[in-house]
Amino acid sequence: MNIGIIDGDLIYNKKHRFPNLACMKISGYYKSKGHNVELLTDYSSLTNYDLVFISKVFTETKIPEEVLKLPYVTYGGTGFFYDKAEPLPDYIEHCMPDYHLYDKWVQNKIGNGEKKRDFSFYTDYSIGYATRGCIRHCSFCVNKNYNKSRLHSPVSEFLDETRPYICLLDDNILACKDWIKVFDDLIATGKRFQFRQGLDERLLSEGECEYLFRKVKYANKKIFAFDNIKDKELIISKLKMIRKYTDEEIKFYVLCGYNHNVDGVYNESFWIEDITSLFERIKILADYNCIPYIMRFERYKESIYKGIYINAASWCNQPNFFKKLSFSKYCKINGMSRKACKEYNGDYNLYLQDGGKKGSSWRCLEEFTDKYPDIADKYFNFSGDA
Repeated sequence: MNIGIIDGDLIYNKKHRFPNLACMKISGYYKSKGHNVELLTDYSSLTNYDLVFISKVFTETKIPEEVLKLPYVTYGGTGFFYDKAEPLPDYIEHCMPDYHLYDKWVQNKIGNGEKKRDFSFYTDYSIGYATRGCIRHCSFCVNKNYNKSRLHSPVSEFLDETRPYICLLDDNILACKDWIKVFDDLIATGKRFQFRQGLDERLLSEGECEYLFRKVKYANKKIFAFDNIKDKELIISKLKMIRKYTDEEIKFYVLCGYNHNVDGVYNESFWIEDITSLFERIKILADYNCIPYIMRFERYKESIYKGIYINAASWCNQPNFFKKLSFSKYCKINGMSRKACKEYNGDYNLYLQDGGKKGSSWRCLEEFTDKYPDIADKYFNFSGDA
């Protein structure tokens, strides 16, 4: 048969930077049975295929409705069904992914001038789940259908020896009682690896720290999460523990714009509380030489202070700015030309006296500061290297 595979997120988002594992597993299975399989990058030639499989991870990705109604099309994934998505059949779930599914697409991208390093997850990584499941049941997360974390696949099941790195998509590896076995299996490969999801710092013990910061060969920064200010004291205690083992720079996902209360409302009081919580978490992380990566829940767009969320994400998610500039300084230079930044070297009054204009980030900063000076005084004047 001729089989077409569609990664819906790839078609919808031209800056796609991570392959769809389900697509690669479906392709791997059908190729192992002798069928011809191709990655399709549009919806124009579906009639040339006996079967078409469509997967998407993100709910905002749009797929033409008429395509989904075609009798030879099968579709699935969290982007369609969120936490009700059907898992792949075991005979597909536990087969070797087709790591060459995206080859032609990647070559075209690089040939058109895009940077090779932006496609490293397509070309350099073996990808899979060693464990599945999470104990947290966070209301904002898709992983609500498990009560524990358990072993899922041996590393050998998805390991391509020709690839230098391994990327694991485990939901919460540190919640699995067999985490040491997984880490030992990864160490035995001799390859550097990373966990794509944020590791659960709240579960760290001295044992996990010994492995994570002294035994393993890690690829890229280790990533944790600090999603709720209610965990402040616990997170600080774990940061202190980490700093006994390493002084390396660590990255943290920081969720904002999300009301953790079950019946929470999104009003003025919530937005101010949430912004205060966001900057308090950012400051704590800066104090322990950690880099925050801001994750904005989509409802931030409803806030009259959405500019603060946008600027905070832009500031933190560009570590060179976060380390060198306070939030206040970043907002002032954002929109200024490089020449003006160099010429005035932080003398913003002189810049204005010489006819310089305040950009939208600067105006947003001033509007918020005028209304909430105490918040601004406490949080807007430190930088990530302070």
